[in-house]
Amino acid sequence: YQRRVRGVSNFQHYFKQINLSRIMSLAARLTRSILPRLSTRGISFNLSEQQKEIEETTRKFTQEVVIPVAPHHDETGEYPWEVLRGAWDLGLMNTTIPEEYGGLGLSLLEACIVQEEIGYGCTGIATALGGNSLAESPVILAGSHELKKKYLGRMTEELLVAAYGVTEPSAGSDVGATRTNSRKVGDEFVINGGKMWITNCGHANWFFVFTRSDPDPKCPANRAFTAFVVDADSPGVTVGRKEWNMGQRASDTRGVTFEDVVVPAENIVGEYGGGFKVAMRCFDKTRPTVGAMSLGLARRALDEATKYSMERKTMGKPIFMHQAVNFLLADMAMRYELAKLGVWRSCADYDEGRRNTYYASIGKLYGGLAANKNASDAVQVFGGNGYNKEYPVEKLMRDAKIFQIYEGTDQIQKLIIGREHMTKWL
Repeated sequence: YQRRVRGVSNFQHYFKQINLSRIMSLAARLTRSILPRLSTRGISFNLSEQQKEIEETTRKFTQEVVIPVAPHHDETGEYPWEVLRGAWDLGLMNTTIPEEYGGLGLSLLEACIVQEEIGYGCTGIATALGGNSLAESPVILAGSHELKKKYLGRMTEELLVAAYGVTEPSAGSDVGATRTNSRKVGDEFVINGGKMWITNCGHANWFFVFTRSDPDPKCPANRAFTAFVVDADSPGVTVGRKEWNMGQRASDTRGVTFEDVVVPAENIVGEYGGGFKVAMRCFDKTRPTVGAMSLGLARRALDEATKYSMERKTMGKPIFMHQAVNFLLADMAMRYELAKLGVWRSCADYDEGRRNTYYASIGKLYGGLAANKNASDAVQVFGGNGYNKEYPVEKLMRDAKIFQIYEGTDQIQKLIIGREHMTKWL
């Protein structure tokens, strides 16, 4: 307290020693130098004009193109080429490919804005669309200039899809258990093995493939694996049947085998033996986009439940006027908003060059939780109608579950969050 009093006294003494013009001059300099930095670095949830345009364009596309056809693709499992064509024409695919290679070079936040809006319409279609960015991310992060020019460039020249091949029947959360192997033969590499649950697998033009390149089981993970880009039409690549999943049926999910597939050395993504680092770095970019898709589903569930609660009447009044239903809607709104904070924080850190692993896992985990609980609560608001395929929330509930599994299970996210938390203390 005494220090504060002395500080005020000293400031008053100093104030008397300077004239008004010096104060005004100092204030002007501070305004010019500090305020611009505060406006860019301070906390803000306002989108730029460009970001608002991206959001509005994607939202309009979702309402007019995605939502009307989503039930058909859910029922038939037909790949949504017509939707992808429209998205590609609008620039809503391959959004983070740098301008140097023909892309828009959008930020991670802007990519997540797109994914949330598409996910609002159908997360199966959003997964098919977002599968490209998943496969492209390691190439963008670690590929050579020549590799980027060849494989990223073609994605912006015509409508193509790519696939990210890491998961295997015995290697999902445990990436280190990968059995697909690569061995050097002369100036080339030969790949053998199989992948499972691969998005866009049946229609991919090329695959990102994660392999074990050092057969020694004692070799550290950061030196044991190598990643490649493999053309889908390479001899020895065999694509399996389409899997019929609980939800997100518009997404094409299959297994793929590699039998003596020859790949040139220039198709290595990053460094030889450095594939594990590449895969781990990708998660910091891809988990927020998955979280964004789950935001779309969580918001759709809230909107559908809200609209229904205003139409359905019991005991002489709309059911939203019953506290029990209103509390459900309040919980749904709260989950959506809190999940969005986690996703956006992870995007902000990534876009500003900060390590975002902690928030990427929080956003992905809580986004999946919000999607699942909101879908379940929406079914509850609809009552018996919600359990029927004629109403939209039944599909939402089926589509939501995968958000707690793919791109790292909830349990893996908790391991990461706990580890990152403890590094602040140890």
